[in-house]
Amino acid sequence: MDVYETQSVFSDPGGLDTDALPRDPDELAAVVRQLIIHRLECAHVGYAVPEERLHEDAESRYAVEILRLLRERSDAPLTRPRPPEERFVGTCRDFALLLCSLLRATGTAARIRCGFARYFAVGFHDDHWVAEYRLPDGSWRLVDAQILDPSYQVPFDPLDVPRDQFLVAGDAWRLCRAGRADAATFGVSHLEGLQGLWFVRGNVLHDLAALNGVEVLPWDGWGPEVLDDGALTEADLVLADAVADAGSEEELRRLYRDPRLTVPDEIVSYTTYGGVRKVTLRAAGRR
Repeated sequence: MDVYETQSVFSDPGGLDTDALPRDPDELAAVVRQLIIHRLECAHVGYAVPEERLHEDAESRYAVEILRLLRERSDAPLTRPRPPEERFVGTCRDFALLLCSLLRATGTAARIRCGFARYFAVGFHDDHWVAEYRLPDGSWRLVDAQILDPSYQVPFDPLDVPRDQFLVAGDAWRLCRAGRADAATFGVSHLEGLQGLWFVRGNVLHDLAALNGVEVLPWDGWGPEVLDDGALTEADLVLADAVADAGSEEELRRLYRDPRLTVPDEIVSYTTYGGVRKVTLRAAGRR
């Protein structure tokens, strides 16, 4: 079996009955779009999010928890479109994780990718997560279920995102290191101080972890704290170079075994609403 058909601790949907789910990746992406509302979309659709949902939903690391909350809010089939109040209130990572979970559950090899999108702010590369699934010929296709909503008005098919529109973290790192892109244009466009090469490095580590079945939250961190470019050491640069330059799935798995890159049992979460805190992952998040 393809390793990416195997659920991780994070993507495992629990006892989900998949009989009624479509097998087509495009149709599954449409299902996910109707189950989640991005927390920054709520004002756009006129939905006042209960304060507790911003806390509870945002910290759901595991697909089984997302599905639990969805069941609590409605016993309708997952394939039925839901009003905002019945959806999970999440982020781009949650769209990617749930789609990855359903793809794996229905027999398609899939993974989530951490990187940067060029389609949210002009001239900027915004921190973003999407899903990626393997085609019959062995190649990979990026799909962004979040932007299936027509309000995003992107000039491409969200079910086949061009790789010059979403840059996986390693590609972004190489561009910045080669001087072909300004690292100051990578990060979170609407939050001051969350831009720079240090941020790109963080996404390189998140992407490597996700490729190895450890799909943590965007604000989770581990290892020495690096929160600005001045904190980057030469060792940090060399290690990120090695990850970004990896040319095969086998090399990515080998690199992840380096204790400097492996996600430990206990990580630090820089939570949006709960402050900085330590979190112990389930079974170390490993497959």
